[in-house]
Amino acid sequence: MKAAPVRTLVRLLIVPIAAALAALLAGAPGAHAATDDLSAVAAGLRESPVYVDPGARDILSASDAEALAGKIEDAGKPVFVAVLPADFPTGDQFWRELRTETGITGLYGVRLGDRFDARADSSVLSNQGVQNLVASVQDAGDAKAQLNDFVDSALRNLGGSAPGSWDQGGGVDVPVGGLITTGALLAAGGAGAYAVARRNRRRHEEEQRAALERLRVVVDEDITAFGEELDRLDFHPGEPGADDAMRADYERALDAYEQSKRLMEQVRKPEDVRAVTQAVEDGRFALACLAARREGRDLPERRPPCFFDPRHGPSVADAPWTPPGGAEREVPVCEADRVRLAEGRDPAVREVDTEYGRRPYWEAGPAYGPWVGGYFGGGILPGLLIGTMLGNMMAGSAYAADYGAGYGDFGGYEGGDVSGADFDGGDFGGGFGGGFGGGDFGGGGDFGGGF
Repeated sequence: MKAAPVRTLVRLLIVPIAAALAALLAGAPGAHAATDDLSAVAAGLRESPVYVDPGARDILSASDAEALAGKIEDAGKPVFVAVLPADFPTGDQFWRELRTETGITGLYGVRLGDRFDARADSSVLSNQGVQNLVASVQDAGDAKAQLNDFVDSALRNLGGSAPGSWDQGGGVDVPVGGLITTGALLAAGGAGAYAVARRNRRRHEEEQRAALERLRVVVDEDITAFGEELDRLDFHPGEPGADDAMRADYERALDAYEQSKRLMEQVRKPEDVRAVTQAVEDGRFALACLAARREGRDLPERRPPCFFDPRHGPSVADAPWTPPGGAEREVPVCEADRVRLAEGRDPAVREVDTEYGRRPYWEAGPAYGPWVGGYFGGGILPGLLIGTMLGNMMAGSAYAADYGAGYGDFGGYEGGDVSGADFDGGDFGGGFGGGFGGGDFGGGGDFGGGF
């Protein structure tokens, strides 16, 4: 019998040997019959990101399950995968019971025979994001291909941290023969696992710092441009014709400028940037109101900024625009870009630095999500970014917890937290293969029938 991989043995060394032995015997081929108890599935997921029911080993082999678990653990993300036999009992409460029994915030994917579905806490990934993710892997092939595609996509779009129990629990389907090797690794196992955990945390922190440094450049440019607008306005509270309304607009703009600088000094992670760009946008609108009052025009409607570059100021209309390779959608535009589009010319697009050179911000990395969210909030953003690289990264209104919990709701609850039964049951509503949280996947069809 083949020895277990080092990853699994290290996990086993962190728990008492008796507990590890019990887990190994329980997971050994032929040790017991398939279970229909969700508590057993949940117990397995608390110890490892992948659980394969004894009755489903013909669906996903032990080696494939171990490789999949290793991929998730290396990424340190709260992704849970369960592989169950086709006749595993399910019902309307299946997802809620699984989430309650496991008790950990995250994304849950289940392969049931030849069917696949998923649910997630909305603070980690939105209903729409899960729908997109599930739909993208329905035709991926066999269980190995499908689950790997699911995990790969999830790891690109999901943030947060893996639950601490994975550093303390057992593995998936470890052969009993691995116990021989376990004894030899007792002395080094604890230190090795601790080193892996530290390395993952350090890598996560380094990624956050690098993302924030790229983001600082863009936000500093925005704050500087806003300050220059204040100077160009050349308004003096005591000038002839100035009234209290004008002075109030000017004061709001100045306060927003100072607030944006102060908030930027306090930024420690990418999602903190959302408050900065919100302040800048509030200040720009105050300036637009002041300019209208001074010129005797009607006050502007409170609209989102120009989609192509928020520095252009508040938009004046919505105009049709089609990104390369994408579908047409209505985007808010400033007057200058409205004219450009009407004349068939390209809009003046905000470009940012990426590893591939200067690119439109919607083709940049996930760190720019909070920057966009501060300007556009949660209501219109999914429609604006759908089909773009940034939109895909943010998974259609959910965003990696590394950069915030969702469009217009950044800085949210990270995955991997132990929450027990304290979660939104609506996130885990519906039967397997049926509706997600009251909606359905792909316009009403289910995937292989509900359970």
